Amino acid sequence: MADRVTIQDIADALGVSRNTVSKAINNTGILAESTREKVLNKAREMGYKQFSYLNMTSFSKAEQRSARVSMGEVVLFTTGFIGDLHFSSTMLDKFQNEISQLGYSFTMHRIREEEIEALSLPASYDRERTVGILCIEMFDKDYCAMLCGQDVPVLFVDSPVFGCREPWKADYLYMDNQSGIHSFVAEMARRGKKRIGFIGEYMHCQSFYERFMGYRNAMYLSGLPCREEDCILGNKEGVRKPDSTVYQEYLAECLGVMKSLPDVFICVNDFAAIDVLAVTRRMGISVPGDVWLCGFDDSPESRLITPSLTTVRIHSQIMGLSAVQLLVSRIKEPTLNVRKVYTETTLIYRESTGDYNSVYGK
Repeated sequence: MADRVTIQDIADALGVSRNTVSKAINNTGILAESTREKVLNKAREMGYKQFSYLNMTSFSKAEQRSARVSMGEVVLFTTGFIGDLHFSSTMLDKFQNEISQLGYSFTMHRIREEEIEALSLPASYDRERTVGILCIEMFDKDYCAMLCGQDVPVLFVDSPVFGCREPWKADYLYMDNQSGIHSFVAEMARRGKKRIGFIGEYMHCQSFYERFMGYRNAMYLSGLPCREEDCILGNKEGVRKPDSTVYQEYLAECLGVMKSLPDVFICVNDFAAIDVLAVTRRMGISVPGDVWLCGFDDSPESRLITPSLTTVRIHSQIMGLSAVQLLVSRIKEPTLNVRKVYTETTLIYRESTGDYNSVYGK
């Protein structure tokens, strides 16, 4: 066998397809857990190194027993408050539970504005103990570049917008930001809703950028025009981090000058959609009577508001598990190539698109 083990080598050894092995190792598609475990165990046995997905059951018994001894500290850096991080609270619960079982300690550090401006690390950060850094809601490019120069494995859950720029030497975990939007646009076109707009500050982060590009691509593929006048892509001028009140003022100004509304608005996340609902209600615009609305995240609020919100569900626990697998494999194999992993999302139809009894609206 060649020195470098390939996916095909593993497939041949197990008598399964190359596609099955790829799904197991890259955590993509639908696969029975027993099959996934068998593939990952064989990959470890054969010395396959390019893991982007490493099932916890594939750790040896000796490695699991060593969890009683601390293997170093994994730190979380974030600019937000944990309770405000959309999908992240559930994800972090899963991450902390799994990482602690592997013997790593876990600490959280909220990065302040002055630390970002000074490109300085928090005083509570212990470089000597740190073996890996998890970044959530870290979107300042200079600060993120500084972290990537610390000679410590870094995993970004979402990231600043890269565009065509080369990513830093780190790993990246995203939710699938485009498939649900593609499916949604195609369904809206099928229902005769062909004038579709987009709302959200798309350059805020990579995920927002991908959602906007997903919208544009979906419109093109469905043969629908992307009308600039149907999109609200900015924010209140001169306000760096507007709160909901300021953003709603901005939305009211933009909606107020529209000559007519599109059939549907896709919003960059549920919180933008909830702000749109608040503004349209004050303006006497009915959702879904006058315009349909779709969010992204499936936040708890999306199910509690009236009308309930059509949205794209992020599977937070899978993201938490994937984050552990990416970061631990990087700690163990620092020379791995840069990896970008996307976890599955699910389109959920609810009342804001007139789906009062939809089987998807759970």
